[in-house]
Amino acid sequence: MGDMTPSCNTDDEQAVTDLALDLHWTWNHATDRLWRQLAPDIWDHTHNAWTVLLNTPRSHLRSLLATPDFRDMLAQLVQAHADSQKKPSWFTQASTMTPSPTIAYFSMEYMLDEALPIYSGGLGNVAGDQLKAASDLGVPVVAVGLLYAQGYFRQGFSPTGQQEALYPINDPAQLPLTPVCDGNGDRLRVPFRIATGQVWLRAWRARVGRTALYLLDTNDPDNPPDIRCITTQLYGGDDTLRLRQELVLGIGGWRLLRVMGLRPDVCHLNEGHAAFAALERACGLMEDLGISFAHALTIARAGTIFTTHTAVPAGFDRFAPELVRRHLDFYARHDLRTDIAEILALGHDEGASPDTPFNMAWLALRVSGAVNAVSRLHEQVSRSLFNPLFPRWPQVQVPVSHVTNGVHVPTWDSAAADALWTSAAGKDRWLGTLEDVEHGIRAMPAHDLWHSRMQARAALVGFIANQHGARSCFAGGQHDCGMPPPQFDPAALTIGFARRFAAYKRPDLLLHDPGRLARILTSTDRPVQLVIAGKAHPRDMAGQALIARWMDFIRRPDLHGRAIFLVDYDMSIARRLVEGVDLWVNTPLRPWEACGTSGMKVLVNGGLNVSEPDGWWAEAGAPDVGWVIGDGADHGEGPARDAYDADCLYTLLENEIVPLFHQRDGAGIPQGWVAMMRESMARLTTRFSANRAVRDYTRRFYLPAAAACRARLADGGVKAAELGRWRQALAAGWHEIRFGALRATRVADRWRISVDVYLGAIAPDMVQVQLYADVTAGPPVIVLMTPAAGGADGQLTYSAEVDAARRAADYTPRVVGFHPDAAIPLEAAFITWQK
Repeated sequence: MGDMTPSCNTDDEQAVTDLALDLHWTWNHATDRLWRQLAPDIWDHTHNAWTVLLNTPRSHLRSLLATPDFRDMLAQLVQAHADSQKKPSWFTQASTMTPSPTIAYFSMEYMLDEALPIYSGGLGNVAGDQLKAASDLGVPVVAVGLLYAQGYFRQGFSPTGQQEALYPINDPAQLPLTPVCDGNGDRLRVPFRIATGQVWLRAWRARVGRTALYLLDTNDPDNPPDIRCITTQLYGGDDTLRLRQELVLGIGGWRLLRVMGLRPDVCHLNEGHAAFAALERACGLMEDLGISFAHALTIARAGTIFTTHTAVPAGFDRFAPELVRRHLDFYARHDLRTDIAEILALGHDEGASPDTPFNMAWLALRVSGAVNAVSRLHEQVSRSLFNPLFPRWPQVQVPVSHVTNGVHVPTWDSAAADALWTSAAGKDRWLGTLEDVEHGIRAMPAHDLWHSRMQARAALVGFIANQHGARSCFAGGQHDCGMPPPQFDPAALTIGFARRFAAYKRPDLLLHDPGRLARILTSTDRPVQLVIAGKAHPRDMAGQALIARWMDFIRRPDLHGRAIFLVDYDMSIARRLVEGVDLWVNTPLRPWEACGTSGMKVLVNGGLNVSEPDGWWAEAGAPDVGWVIGDGADHGEGPARDAYDADCLYTLLENEIVPLFHQRDGAGIPQGWVAMMRESMARLTTRFSANRAVRDYTRRFYLPAAAACRARLADGGVKAAELGRWRQALAAGWHEIRFGALRATRVADRWRISVDVYLGAIAPDMVQVQLYADVTAGPPVIVLMTPAAGGADGQLTYSAEVDAARRAADYTPRVVGFHPDAAIPLEAAFITWQK
């Protein structure tokens, strides 16, 4: 099948190829029967339609196509697939914009399937799941990323249990991709010039249902070796390589869209890695409209959304200013027609010294018209992180909102769960607004829920026993190569714990008291088994040491058959785990987990969560749906904090979780456990789905951003030019603003507060004068003051009435910039307070 190309395919062969190239098969299982007929062993082992097709001899395919039954099945599948792509979607009802807007989604990684290994973990998981949900909902997204020749490392282990990093090659011919061609059918190559010379970018297309993912690589023969290696590894190399990757993703990615004739209304930056896309977008507007960089950036900003996933300052990419200058000086002068100092300022704090590192998150925020965190708690954390960019603003008003992440439910449900939900809520349950989905699950009999859970757990046990040995695993105290590990118990409480092994995630918290954990696992009357998986970055020696701790623990003879470490944690293993485990454990150091999505994936399968109340679980955790570790307060970090949380976790397992699982009625059903399953499935599955997240992004961000960008673009950018003049006027005259006398008069149950304000050269309609008061919990009180009278020397008297339940002294007058079309303070952080 390797030589199967459109020129030598029959129509039916091409139809099979087209189905295999659309990654819709990764979550819609209508075509599974086709791939199983082509190569049952390969399909059952890989569940990779493209691999099945590549390894099916053409003679076998043609013999199947010669049979009426197979040909009829193919015709039905092709027609059903075409119909699904044309079916009216949620978006057609949600948007009234004409023409329909296009959203460009930029991310460093995408986790769509193990068939396309260009992902590391959480960030790619979010990107891949949102792309699939956009397809389900018909949201017009076009995604951009990088095609890595080696991707993220694959995990191996030495005989002593030390992690080893392996880098197999991603051969594009073996991946479900097609090269992007120009109008003449020739291979599209995108030129990109930096100070070191010309760079040629190649482009590949992955079909993801109704959406498209375009991947760039630098492995063009005309590039010098150091340039060809830019897209070799995900999150590998030094700062120079990382900067170059982000230049290719951002500048090269937006340039690719322009070359293809696409003019997206919205640019969604999934993390700060892609922030350079906004510069190239401005560059294109400069070319189209003949305007300055500042003018063009004002237009682009309205249509740019920045999602931050970082919970600690060290998580932001920072580059030495000289490194940025060396790579971007030519681009700034030649393409943006501005000085490199203006670009560097976008990535610096206000008043930063010239040697301050260039911060990609700072750049992303300054080129965006909206910024969001990925959970409610992360919104608070992010406001703290970005507060330095708004030094005179209260932290509560730092312009960061949130959209809590969600997972693409059809990707992560087991066959047993899929059948259960189909019975309860119908076949197309994840394609709409989900209002009625939970009702069917609430009415589901306990027997059906428990039977589904038993099927999924048994499937995981079978996978561990029969298939994972081929990937090698640690079990029973020795390193087995190709030998199956000890048989797990399909009836035992099965606990899953899998994640990136980084210190802040505390993957060794369960090991705080190894003896106590061992006693939980080795109980004879209440059997418990533990499945562990995860990787540590090749340069993270502390994380690798945490893995080694688990390896030592699992070697204990008394744990033979009770604990296992699954090697080379990837999407296929993650899928097996979240389908089969009864309980998912998560132990991050609060509030360092921005959101976390691993625990969301067990919800649809009836798994329950026990977690630190961080990220999404701070919103979801409740006694009737799972268990919360600790008291929900931030106690800092250190041995005392770890000891406290570990004891809480052990106590929950010993006194609540394990007993509840094993407490059965006369029919052998743990009714209390099933009641929690039902409530967790019904209440949380839809709430923490990518369907809900993408609908939130569409209504709250995509559609408003598209409208704002079109408004600023209209008439050659007239509105954006006026905004620019407004900002310039504020910058020039803000230092002249000062306050005069402040007066407060009691009138019945109201305070009448007035203040004299001197605006100097700034016109009154360019600002607002407000009364501000802090609130212990919740948003501050902000009351608009109105001008009542004028006096000498440009003095204006502003006044407002407020509730006298608070002291008049609680209210402080302030002046802030104001424009009806500007995002304040994101686009203009001008503020002066009455002292």
